[in-house]
Amino acid sequence: MDETTHNYKIIEVVGTSAESWEDAAKQVISEAGEHLKDLRIAEVIAQDAKIEGGQIVTYRTKLKLSFRYHDE
Repeated sequence: MDETTHNYKIIEVVGTSAESWEDAAKQVISEAGEHLKDLRIAEVIAQDAKIEGGQIVTYRTKLKLSFRYHDE
């Protein structure tokens, strides 16, 4: 494989937050970044919220994350 050829893996993750969908995405990307090398793209594929007593208590953001695949 030459220097310009790269392979990427895509996974789905779900982040949660009591604050917002954006914060839920930030939280899960931050956590994933601690475990995966070379994160490249985050694509929001779904958002939902848990409701209790007529109020949102948890925001959830589902993402596709791509990261560079290293054959080590």
